[in-house]
Amino acid sequence: MPFIDDVLTYKSLSIVGLEKNTGKTECLNYVLGRLKDMDKRIALTSIGIDGESRDIVTNTQKPEIRIYKGMIFISAEKHYLQRQITSEILDVSNIHTSLGRLVIAKAISSDKVLLSGPPDTHCLKAIIAEMNRYNVDLTIVDGALSRLSLASPAVTEGMVLATGAAYSANIPELVRKTKYVVDLINLPEVEPELKRKLDFVESGIFAVDAESNLHDLKVQSVFMLEKAKDKIFSYGNRLFVAGATSNNLFEFLRMQKNMANIELIVKDFTKIFATPDVYYSFVKKGGKVRVATKTKLAAVCINPTSPQGYRLSSDELKAAMQDALQMPVYDVKKLK
Repeated sequence: MPFIDDVLTYKSLSIVGLEKNTGKTECLNYVLGRLKDMDKRIALTSIGIDGESRDIVTNTQKPEIRIYKGMIFISAEKHYLQRQITSEILDVSNIHTSLGRLVIAKAISSDKVLLSGPPDTHCLKAIIAEMNRYNVDLTIVDGALSRLSLASPAVTEGMVLATGAAYSANIPELVRKTKYVVDLINLPEVEPELKRKLDFVESGIFAVDAESNLHDLKVQSVFMLEKAKDKIFSYGNRLFVAGATSNNLFEFLRMQKNMANIELIVKDFTKIFATPDVYYSFVKKGGKVRVATKTKLAAVCINPTSPQGYRLSSDELKAAMQDALQMPVYDVKKLK
């Protein structure tokens, strides 16, 4: 079974779409359908809201999430009460969302569910850790890459990335844009000692010295870096930014005299919002980028059809994507 054996090597896995309608739910349903006949306990939750029958933006039909008897699922109270599935409540978490507390339940039957999970990264980590209580072998997170999401799918051990025609209807452009995200996912992680320190930092810009000590630069935003540049590099050439990093930061760092020695550290790859040309320009000039939290890319799945009616050649897209990424790529509709 393509990539399912790899998936089972992780304790947690996120399935993430690069854009709406790139096949994330199809990929999730494929994984759940393959796992249902295995002697494994599976838990499922979501970042944001997933499982709607229609896309609220494009008003197009969407595949709904189907879970199976024995699986555990975590969803906010409002959507738990709307379930079609027969289930047993295992616990009601003290984690609150805008849709109520999170309910942890076990499916008694097999049916469709609407999921709305942890509101931020801290809560997502807590829920994944909580699954040890129920002897869960694999926790799957229906993920999101979005400026609007406060929870990062990068906290899972593994990740499956869904991309497709909804992201771009041009194969070379789609491959180029997907490769950029894959390059970010594959960024190296910092050393364990520094990682432990950075895990507790939620905001701010810090200098990191040669002994991996953090120095709060008291800089409120990237726009204030220019005025504080003498202070920024007084501790060395490593800089940690806890929040989002945009073109402005990469352009600022690229203009520094010591640019070839600069190392930028971010929370995880989802915090990088720079455009590919600006990011690659920084890297080509010698700049280094590392992450505090790294996830392993388990697979890339493609959806050659867009909601607007474009249909790319699945075989051509798969071949081009595999050549660029140097890893297996799957069209899950052809795997069924």
